[in-house]
Amino acid sequence: MFKKNLSKKTVILILIGIIAIQTIIYFLVGMQKSYIHIDEGYSYGLINYDKLDITANEDFYNTWHTKDYYNDYLTVNSDEKDNWMPVYENQKNDVHPPFYYLLLRIADMFSIDHFSVWPGIILNIIIHIGITIFIYLIANKLFGNKIYALIVAFAGGLTVSALETVILARMYALTALNIAIITYLHIINFEKENIDIKSLSIMGACIVIGSLTHYYYLVYLFVLYVIFMIKYMTSKNYKMAIKYTVCMAISGVISLIIFPYSFVHIFMGYRGQGMLSNLTDIKAMWSGIGEYIGITIMDVFNGLLIFILLAIIGIFIYEIVRKKEITFKFKNKYLPIILIPTLIYFTIIALGAPYKEIRYIMPICPLIFILFIYAFKVVLERVFKDKTIFIIITSLLCIMLITPIITSWNITYLYPDLKGIVYKIKNTHDMPTIFIFNKDMNRFMDDIYLFSLIDESYIMDSKLISEENIKEILKDKNLEKGLRVFINEGNNNDECIEMILNVTGLEEWNYVKRMNACDIYYLH
Repeated sequence: MFKKNLSKKTVILILIGIIAIQTIIYFLVGMQKSYIHIDEGYSYGLINYDKLDITANEDFYNTWHTKDYYNDYLTVNSDEKDNWMPVYENQKNDVHPPFYYLLLRIADMFSIDHFSVWPGIILNIIIHIGITIFIYLIANKLFGNKIYALIVAFAGGLTVSALETVILARMYALTALNIAIITYLHIINFEKENIDIKSLSIMGACIVIGSLTHYYYLVYLFVLYVIFMIKYMTSKNYKMAIKYTVCMAISGVISLIIFPYSFVHIFMGYRGQGMLSNLTDIKAMWSGIGEYIGITIMDVFNGLLIFILLAIIGIFIYEIVRKKEITFKFKNKYLPIILIPTLIYFTIIALGAPYKEIRYIMPICPLIFILFIYAFKVVLERVFKDKTIFIIITSLLCIMLITPIITSWNITYLYPDLKGIVYKIKNTHDMPTIFIFNKDMNRFMDDIYLFSLIDESYIMDSKLISEENIKEILKDKNLEKGLRVFINEGNNNDECIEMILNVTGLEEWNYVKRMNACDIYYLH
């Protein structure tokens, strides 16, 4: 059971089985996706539309639109399939590099003229196959045991954080793969006195792709660079230090040649400056660390990390009582290569991320998972024999995997709480809809998916609201089935509803749903 030398063929067959099981589960989970995150809307829009935001259109406000108007933003249409410029231009004008968007555009070419969440999900499933493979490769190096590496690869791909990563159409899955690849490349080159040109070229190509996927990748990469430079300097291997630095420099130059706007995004863009401003708020910084620790406990380990930590603390206490000292030593040459960059990445995200959400640490969730399982195993070795350790770890991982099932765990980016409103709107798609919209609180992309389902809708600038204007807007509309009204923040909802009732002759209203940035009403 515990032999380390499984044949290569056996490992490959087991990995194929693991990937097959994970893929089936990903598809089953993806089928439950009810809604899209605001940034997912942007992901689909930025690969095909001629503007960053649909609200920038001159005809967006104060005009009746069909659902095709909104689907045009979300969908690659037949007349757009040969126009790939938005993939580059929109990212230039936004705050992200373009490589993920290129892949998403390729995936979306299989859904021409029709919006679907599946191109993003299927792309992430393919990416996660790579993540599972590299989780195995990294874990095998760290544990020195193929059995444990396979178990970690299987369980690590089925945590809540892994499922969230797969179903969210953003660049985080690809960044996780890039980070896993660059980590593994540094691990296998760590003991080499001289890294050959071929290996450096592969590393350089991966660095270019990583830096063109997400800017946070550069944080992780920089820490790896520092670790290797310390290694080369302390061993006086100056020749290798120069070659390694040149590799990094050439990769950076190539990345900037391909996408020179990266420099502006990082140092002058609102996200880069926002990160720096967040780092000046000490209270918020500590709060952010606490929140992200909580997110890690719940999403990366499905709530069971607390038991791992308690077990580790308990064994520490046991060792102190038994031996009057702590003799734990993590003698693993590969551990710093994984631990230090992951810890620094986590800390920077926890301190500076604009929102405290799992998506910002998705790129390092696989590594966090590997590290804690490894630490747990090392600590258990102080008390238990191999067979007992194996039983404890596998039992814990089994409990971890079934916990979301037996507790009906809420996977955030499936949006199960919005399934009802999507169903209602699909079944009342022919009901006229108006949105009393405060431009100063513009989060329309939160709601674009709903409007892509409605036959006719009107976005009304709230500054123009009056009984006379409402009467003009609705004069030719059939209100026999009622009227659906959206109202976003910064408006007096009661006054708006009362005004519409007075004009239309409708007598009653029902509060339907609170969305992220607006309220929905039904007037009849």
